[in-house]
Amino acid sequence: MVSATTAGAARAASKIPPAEEAVLYEKDPRTKIATITFNRPNDLNAMSVDMRLRYSDLIHRANVDDDVKVLVIRGNGKHFGGGGDLPEQADMLSADSRASLLREFRIGEDEGVKYPAGDSYRYLASLVQLYANSNFGNRALQDFKKISILEVKGYCYGWHFYQAADVDLIVSSDDALFGHPSFRYVGWAPRMWQWATMMGLRKFQEMVFTGRPFTAAEMKELHFVNSVVPRDQLEAETMKYAMACANCRPTDTVMMQKTFFEVFKQEQGEYKGSILAAWLESMLGMVKNEDQLTLGDETFDKGLNNAVKDNDSLFPPDWRLSMGGRKKAE
Repeated sequence: MVSATTAGAARAASKIPPAEEAVLYEKDPRTKIATITFNRPNDLNAMSVDMRLRYSDLIHRANVDDDVKVLVIRGNGKHFGGGGDLPEQADMLSADSRASLLREFRIGEDEGVKYPAGDSYRYLASLVQLYANSNFGNRALQDFKKISILEVKGYCYGWHFYQAADVDLIVSSDDALFGHPSFRYVGWAPRMWQWATMMGLRKFQEMVFTGRPFTAAEMKELHFVNSVVPRDQLEAETMKYAMACANCRPTDTVMMQKTFFEVFKQEQGEYKGSILAAWLESMLGMVKNEDQLTLGDETFDKGLNNAVKDNDSLFPPDWRLSMGGRKKAE
């Protein structure tokens, strides 16, 4: 962010509440179940920089806390989450951006650190390579040595879809959609290696090349989702899983199990995949656009929502990202 004034204006423009209000945390020492709840229901639980950093810190604390054995992650409102806060990200993804990104690195503007210039390779590469670090909210669940459960409903897009790749168990409502808008508006995203591993290469390639979201039923068939239930049964189903996990084996045993699974993931190249995806994202400035809509492109002058809706209409109804767009063609 270029200044405190500019940061404040951006926060007001995108209606971003303080992170402590937007990412809630509670724990029950009796059951040893903790819950992280995303609390921006009117904005699809969009994640800001500060929200991601708080989320990472909460996972770190839960990992250490002996009162926690199982972590449930959910969202308030109709949707689990629609990804990152696009207005906040606009400058970051613009090819001619000159904004400072120090806040992503937990560095204040007044600390005497000069961020690389916007036309340098390091401007974007420094950021997306940071996303491979679990302390910055994009792969934080990879280092969590207890049991994590995602409760998914509605949209599970973008950053929220990253969490679906890294979590231990997923309980989903039958109306959920999984995917990443970046496959249509940028072309790649940080957790691609892990999605390919979890979904299977053939179907993940379909998601990347068409940009289409997958339904909960499809993700269950791919063994990406553990359970799919009607929305009115979602919370009860999530708690069934959470209580079973909490009552199964001691937390020490869970940590041993998680260490085994982490070795398995690293044998598959999980962290290497994070680094390679970061390198790929660093190449964004070299992409020659061929009239496709690109995040940060001048076509967004018509307004973000209108541009996205117009682009969504170019695809078959059941491949559209918007639930509203999918329903219009029914």
